[in-house]
Amino acid sequence: MHKEAKSSYFDMPALDVSVAFPQATPASIFPPCTSDYYQLADLLTPEEQAIRMKVRECMEKEIAPIMTKYWEKAEFPFEIIPKFGALQIAGGTIKGYGCPGHSITGSAVAAAEVARVDASCSTFLLVHSSLAMLTIGLCGSEMQKEKYLPSLAEFDTIACWGLTEPDYGSDASGLGTTARKVEGGWILEGQKRWIGNSTFADILVIFARNTSTNQINGFIVKKDAPGLQCTKIENKIGLRIVQNGDILLKNVFVPDEDRLPGVNSFQDTNKVLAVSRVMVAWQPIGITMGVYDMCHRYLKERKQFGAPLAAFQINQQKLVQMLSNIQAMILVGWRLCKLHESDKLTHGHASLGKSWITLRARETVALGRELLGGNGILADFHVAKAFCDLEPIYTFEGTYDINTLVTGREITGLASFKPAPVRQKSRL
Repeated sequence: MHKEAKSSYFDMPALDVSVAFPQATPASIFPPCTSDYYQLADLLTPEEQAIRMKVRECMEKEIAPIMTKYWEKAEFPFEIIPKFGALQIAGGTIKGYGCPGHSITGSAVAAAEVARVDASCSTFLLVHSSLAMLTIGLCGSEMQKEKYLPSLAEFDTIACWGLTEPDYGSDASGLGTTARKVEGGWILEGQKRWIGNSTFADILVIFARNTSTNQINGFIVKKDAPGLQCTKIENKIGLRIVQNGDILLKNVFVPDEDRLPGVNSFQDTNKVLAVSRVMVAWQPIGITMGVYDMCHRYLKERKQFGAPLAAFQINQQKLVQMLSNIQAMILVGWRLCKLHESDKLTHGHASLGKSWITLRARETVALGRELLGGNGILADFHVAKAFCDLEPIYTFEGTYDINTLVTGREITGLASFKPAPVRQKSRL
């Protein structure tokens, strides 16, 4: 009776945001790029610039109109996978096997352009390409490369990368998942957590501790392997489109042909992590560029007190602070790429770049959130979504603190990861 008594407007769908708030354009019509103030294009080769513009056009026209809907539902937009395949960016720097063989700079600016429109899409791409595919490319056998990389490069199959565990996050070298040698292969037992793409990945790159050598080994696990279970992690506030999962491995058999021969210790994973941290450093660069571009357009469209918000001094100051941060972030990211290309990149370089860039990005998106006022909490205007999406990026691939300590170890020669031993008695 109560339901029948309610007026019909209680059950009406929400107004389209362009009707509810006609004074500013929503992010479904993505703004032009105004954030490249120091003209990064001058530092790119013609090929790198072409990659950048190809990805930008796809993201703005094909992806931007649908992202808010999927982000709100925390669902993955499988309809975008063929579009990503057509871009030919998976596999990044890997040469041959159907991969594009781009420079790391070309791959980095492509990742930034994806993140500029949607951080979840860039995370999906980097897990698939810069972690899983790169591990096979750097550590796999010739047979494994020929078998797996071509279909992964086309996005005909999807991959995930399983290192993190419930008990081992920052202490990534610990690992409780085990690999026991048996006739014809290996038995994997253990648990992984926070593994992006895992709920729908066709292959899973899994790291486990060899029970005989006590060293870390790598394995390629098929999605239908008996004893494998992947379930979605719910209730995230950021990167909601990314399907992070809990993986349970119970007596999972992996044949010898799917053990990665190039992973014989945790140090071998660092070959992949050093490159992926460079790529992840370009995610917040792209995110902040998109936030600035949105704020720049919004402030010129939105009026209060008889003038555009862009006419007020305090708003201009915040906008310029955002722009300043972005230029510095771009130049640090570009330098990381050049160090890698000249074979001079160290773990300290990569960690400092990732930690510092994400710190500046956090500040930048917070300023953008302020500039949009009430609309700064609506995903329709991009900034709220980017604000939330940056939080997990600040944490993954090494937290800010851990990456800082990696650089600290390199510049001092002293590791400070583990706490000092607890004294039984005070000297006082």
